[in-house]
Amino acid sequence: MKIQGSAVLVTGANRGIGLAFTQELLARGAKVYGGARNPKSITLPGVIPVELDVTDPAETTAAAKRLTDVSIVINNAGVGHVGGFLSDDSEAVAQRMLDTNYFGIIRVTKAFAPVLKANGGGALLNVLSVASWVNNGFLAAYAASKSAAWSLTNSLRHELAGQNTHVLALHMGFVDTDLVRGLDRPKAKPEDIVRQALDGLEAGADEVTGDEWTRAVKAGLSAEEASYLPQTV
Repeated sequence: MKIQGSAVLVTGANRGIGLAFTQELLARGAKVYGGARNPKSITLPGVIPVELDVTDPAETTAAAKRLTDVSIVINNAGVGHVGGFLSDDSEAVAQRMLDTNYFGIIRVTKAFAPVLKANGGGALLNVLSVASWVNNGFLAAYAASKSAAWSLTNSLRHELAGQNTHVLALHMGFVDTDLVRGLDRPKAKPEDIVRQALDGLEAGADEVTGDEWTRAVKAGLSAEEASYLPQTV
């Protein structure tokens, strides 16, 4: 998929990885639409602000009717929450995580799939996580929503193949963004993750793993002591 000259929609484009995507896409010669709940929060010169709350079906449908030249959609919008499933508010938290991180992808993809088809198929890039594969209870509902989004992404590859839409999944560990800035963990730079993702998109990759930790977890999924199980010392 050639990025230069393409029209790209990035959801959750006002900060973090979404902002890094818009910066790199502009540098690669794309026309960039930045989706956000508050379009005034899109301030990067060259990015076209779009009012787009991925939890609102009406807004996703309206955006697709307006942005008829889009050939690449980057489903980046996401929320996170620290805590396990046994906490008092776990059900409400899980609903919020799923509404954005899972159902948000469904809403945006359903709205824009006809647009991509009309423009030759294009591409869909879903921002997932190493938490798609491992869940230790630290970010329990977030991880569950990313696991669901991974399964969704795998299904969309089959569902969209007939219209020639390329689907790519991006997995990575902690990235230095507002979402995890308060966590004392090693973090990748968002611009490094984004460059790998877009290189993979242009190369036709189905999946990109953005750091060594994520690659190690993926490799260990089928190990005898699988990477998603509690590790013995």
